[in-house]
Amino acid sequence: MGAAAMTAAPLMAAFRTVKGFRDFFPEECAMRNYIFETWRAVSRRYGFMEYEAPVLEHTDLYRKKSGDEITAQLFCFEDKAQREVALRPEVTPSLARMATARHRDFRKPLKWFQIGSCFRYEEPQEGRTREFIQFNADILGDANEGADAELIAMAIDVMREFGIGEEDFVIRLSNRQIWTTYLAERNIDAEHTGAFLTIIDKIERAKPEDTAKKLEAIGLTLADVRAFMDGTNGDHPAFAALRENLTARGMWQFVRIDASIVRGLAYYTGTVFEVFDLKHDLRAVAGGGRYDKLCALMSDGSVDMPSAGFAMGDVVLGLLLKKTPGAQFRIMDYMAAQFGVDAYVIVADEPQRVHALAVVQVLRKANVRVEYSFGPQKVGKGFQAAEAAKARCALIFGNEYPQVAVKDLVNRQQTMVAVEDLIDNVLALVKSPKQGPLIANGGKKS
Repeated sequence: MGAAAMTAAPLMAAFRTVKGFRDFFPEECAMRNYIFETWRAVSRRYGFMEYEAPVLEHTDLYRKKSGDEITAQLFCFEDKAQREVALRPEVTPSLARMATARHRDFRKPLKWFQIGSCFRYEEPQEGRTREFIQFNADILGDANEGADAELIAMAIDVMREFGIGEEDFVIRLSNRQIWTTYLAERNIDAEHTGAFLTIIDKIERAKPEDTAKKLEAIGLTLADVRAFMDGTNGDHPAFAALRENLTARGMWQFVRIDASIVRGLAYYTGTVFEVFDLKHDLRAVAGGGRYDKLCALMSDGSVDMPSAGFAMGDVVLGLLLKKTPGAQFRIMDYMAAQFGVDAYVIVADEPQRVHALAVVQVLRKANVRVEYSFGPQKVGKGFQAAEAAKARCALIFGNEYPQVAVKDLVNRQQTMVAVEDLIDNVLALVKSPKQGPLIANGGKKS
């Protein structure tokens, strides 16, 4: 190995993707765009407006919401002016900051959605990266449980829009207030609420003996907690309004009451829910709930806006889409549209290139996707390139000009078309079904 090659090898190793971050090559980028377009389509259908917040915020914004312990998961540092800043780990604190700053400028309730990158310094594993893209949908300024139902319905419709059916996912629904009541009825001091909810949040994953020991430390038993959960999971008055609302929409069958869902973030105050797949044992696809006190916290009590929302990350969602047949059909259709072209122009006679280029630009102006070779190319190679580009048709500019050969690459029909009729014929062809007669008037088979 030469000296230059030996030097290049360590450099290549040094410039690998940073751990927990991702490259988006064209195929991955198309998949990402498909996810974005689906999120946006459902959001607009529900009357939500898009917003964006800075990727970089003051670290204290997250400390105020979660305390000093949040910095363990932050990409935080001092900028050149010695200010403590952090890459956002989530968007809700920024939303609360923005909404409270200009709450008088918007009619309530605010129905806002956002799509963007978030960053958490966690150990990468399946379904978890250090950089991820998150979809956030929130309703601010309305305390009615109808807002909670609207968000749950929206989460269900997002999943269905991706082709993920009733047999593939479930909404696991709970309410933090049932646990607040549970603790009060057993005379447990309110200072233990945070620790207790953390225990409940991990009860499915932790060893029973460890859970029992932690509960005993605050005066409870695992048997009593389990008995309460079993009684709650089937039915509870706290969910009556949501049940009525979602039943009227034909959506309650997607919901399962599950008291173990409390959500890990401290700011939730009422309804909480998570979206789980039913077949692949993945992490939660989405989660959210009601956080009525966050806006007041962010504004030091000057603005009190009851709020609710949910977030869906692209990493777990992407895994689920790849594993779900119903979703795969939609992805394949989208990918075919993204990576194919409508027409490939072949210049068989180089003096005709000027005419071919003129047609290329007119077709592109008409929203036809066109490719061609930048330099001289044999006709056979041109057809190979057209097939590789998944073109619907090839246009061959040869010495017959002003007649142009139009070949339908699906039905294998070739027709000579006068150049003045060429644009109309190509438009008719690319918009038509992929079988049967495709050439409009003005052409003749050759």
